[in-house]
Amino acid sequence: MAVVMAKTRAFFALTGRAINEVLSFFVFSILDVLDFILCYVYRVADFLIEAEWKPCYCSPAKEAVMGGGKILVSERSESKVVRLTSSSKLQLEEISDTLYARPSCVAEVSKCTERKRERGRGRSVFAVNAAIVEMLQGKIGGQKFSPIPRWSDCDCEICNSWASSCKETLFVRADGPRDNVQEDVLFIHGFISSSAFWTETLFPNFSKSAKSTYRFFAIDLLGFGRSPKPADSLYTLREHLDMIERSVLEPHKVKSFHIVAHSLGCILALALAVKHPGSVKSLTLLAPPYFPIPKGEQGTQYLMRKLAPRRVWPLIAFGASLACWYEHVSRTICLLICKNHRVWNFITKLITRNRIKTYLIEGFCCHTHNAAWHTLHNIICGTAGKIDSYLDTVRNRLKCSVTIYHGRNDELIPVECSYNVQSRIPRARVKVVEKKDHITIVVGRQQAFARELEEIWKSSKGN
Repeated sequence: MAVVMAKTRAFFALTGRAINEVLSFFVFSILDVLDFILCYVYRVADFLIEAEWKPCYCSPAKEAVMGGGKILVSERSESKVVRLTSSSKLQLEEISDTLYARPSCVAEVSKCTERKRERGRGRSVFAVNAAIVEMLQGKIGGQKFSPIPRWSDCDCEICNSWASSCKETLFVRADGPRDNVQEDVLFIHGFISSSAFWTETLFPNFSKSAKSTYRFFAIDLLGFGRSPKPADSLYTLREHLDMIERSVLEPHKVKSFHIVAHSLGCILALALAVKHPGSVKSLTLLAPPYFPIPKGEQGTQYLMRKLAPRRVWPLIAFGASLACWYEHVSRTICLLICKNHRVWNFITKLITRNRIKTYLIEGFCCHTHNAAWHTLHNIICGTAGKIDSYLDTVRNRLKCSVTIYHGRNDELIPVECSYNVQSRIPRARVKVVEKKDHITIVVGRQQAFARELEEIWKSSKGN
């Protein structure tokens, strides 16, 4: 009987996978065509409403030649040459090729991203997407970008925060003692979230002793929540780290600190720890997106396929695939959700009367497509080749404790990712929380998690 039941389950599982594969092919083939059409729709809309359109990542690549400490970028269809400073080379190296190389289900529409053979002594040629060059030209040339959002972005005070007096720093929610601070804790949220992920869950649940001992900093990352959302930013790792340092470490004179990070924030936490190896007292990572890259695989493309497999089921994988693979479809979703975030917030409050769900909706909706698109590709996908070295540095150079939490039912980042981190850092402790997923690893168990964090910080005092 048991054998028959096992065979039956295996049959249904195989059938379900087959249906998922076939249905996914048809759905994403349609999305490929839709994204192609929307590309031209937005070009027309941008031109009619704003009298200009910015090149998207469907735009033709430009030929870039590096030599003599400068980057020369020439239009393939024109003879003009644009001269960029040597600092732009560093920015180009931080840009993920997944921004403009995403193979279609219908036809190969990805642009050439491989380096070509060396032409001439000391010079190399490679393809650079037009959108990237336009943004770098504006930055390096000192072009002034209007603080007014694009027509498809929200123009409320929160979303237009880069036009305010605090445009050079992130939004920071600080809590704890103002004088006689013993230790500091930095909280970094995940993708399309905000500082409220921490302030509405953990901050109210820390003990009086912890609140008198630790100073807590929860930030809205660049492009999210109440933080600036510059239209000319490429949202690279360097930009995110610089803003964290400028907004927290420098003004508050933070010398040593604990880090608590969730999902995408784990990548920033590791990079920050590597940059400040003598300052980190403990690392607590929740659902770190670490996928070891097999030999022979291109790291950025492999990670994109793992995180966004272009499957209609589970739903969270479908959502990740829409956000990652389709520039114009995701812009449309952002137009519907983020531009109208105040409406969604009102509806959520009206229907649920639930404060927790309300702040989650607020964090999910308060960003721009430009910020989400670039952060997703340049931080999660673009750092695929760097994570190994970050983990090795934490293992070899840092003495801080490393604790990893993961929800057993997390369908976005599998539990194996946390064990992959542990394989790289043997001293790391992995705690798998049963019946919890990517969000409920914190939400719904905030009291217990607050106590656990306090224990981690107490035991790290000797580090």
